[in-house]
Amino acid sequence: MKNKKLLYAIGLLLVTILVTGCGKEIAVKNGSKVAVSTKEQKYTATEYYNKIKKDNISKLVDMIDKDLLEKKYKTDDKETEAIDKQIEQIKSYYGSDENTYNSMLKQYFGADSEKELRENLKLEYKRKLAVEDYIKKNIKDSEIKKYYDEKIFGEVKASHILISINVKDDAKEEDKKAAEEKALKKAKKIIKELDSGKKFADLAKKYSDDKTNAVNGGDLGYFNLDEMVTEFSDAVKTLKKNEYTKEPVKTEYGYHIILKTGEKSKAKLKTIKKDIIEKIKDQKMSEDNTIYYTALKGFREDNKIKWNDDSLKKAYDDYISDLITSAIEAANSQQNS
Repeated sequence: MKNKKLLYAIGLLLVTILVTGCGKEIAVKNGSKVAVSTKEQKYTATEYYNKIKKDNISKLVDMIDKDLLEKKYKTDDKETEAIDKQIEQIKSYYGSDENTYNSMLKQYFGADSEKELRENLKLEYKRKLAVEDYIKKNIKDSEIKKYYDEKIFGEVKASHILISINVKDDAKEEDKKAAEEKALKKAKKIIKELDSGKKFADLAKKYSDDKTNAVNGGDLGYFNLDEMVTEFSDAVKTLKKNEYTKEPVKTEYGYHIILKTGEKSKAKLKTIKKDIIEKIKDQKMSEDNTIYYTALKGFREDNKIKWNDDSLKKAYDDYISDLITSAIEAANSQQNS
C-alpha cells in the first residue's frame, strides 16, 4: 500500500494528487468528490490536500531533499560510521532502559524508532555535505584572491621572550591587576634593554618564562602563523625581518616580546586554492547562522524545483523564512547571553 508515503508527501505531486485506498483513486482535479466519510462527516480530496500541504510542508521538504541527496551522495563507510557514533552517543546519554530511550527518541528527535532516527540522521548528514558543496561552488575568485593576499603567509621564524602573569585563578581582582601590571612593566623594561643594544638571545635566556626555548635564546624555529594564538600571529605579520615588537604583546600566556628572524615565500595560489576554499567555507559557516538554510534552498533551486501550486509555494517560502528568522534570533540570543 502506498498510503503512508502519500500522506507524507501529498503536496509533491504537482498536477494530480492521488489518494489510494481499496483500489480507488481520487484526483484533486475532481476535488469536490468525497474521499472518506464517517457517520457524521464527509471529507473531500480538496479539503485533505489543502490541510496537508500547509501543515506538513517540512515533511514534504524532507522527502524532496532525501530523493535529491540520495542520488548525489551515496551512503559510504564514512557516513555509516558517523551515524553509528551519533546513535551510540544518544544511547549512552539516555541510559540502557529501552522504554526511556524510545521515549526520548520521540520527544527530542521526532522518531518512533531507532530505524527512523537513523534515517533522519542520514538525511542531515547528506544535507551538510550539500551545504558545504553549495557554499564552495559559490565562492568567487575575488574572495579566494583576497583571502590569499591578506591571510596566506609563508612560514616565519621568530624568537620570543615570555613574561608570565603569575597569579592564581581564584585570586582577587586587585591581585590579578597588580600581577598583570608587574608583568607588563617587566616586559617594557626588557624592550628598553633591547633598544639600548643588548642582544635578544641573551635577554631571552635571562628573563623568558618559556623555559622550553629560553636556553636557545627564545628561538621558536619556523612555523605557520595559524599555529599560534591570534595576538601572537598578528604581531608577527607586522614585523620585518630582524625587527622586534616595540610594545609587549599580550596573549593568554602573558606578555611577549617577539623578534622576527626569517620568512619563507608563501605557496603559489594554484597549489593551495582548494585549501583556501575550505577555509572560506568554514569561515562562512561559522559566521553566518542562516547559511545552512539558504544553501539548501539554493541546492533545491539548482535541481530545478518547481511549484505548480501557488499556496504550496507560499507555504514553502514561509517555512524557509521561519527557519532563517529562528536562526538569526538564536544567534542574537547567544551573543546577548
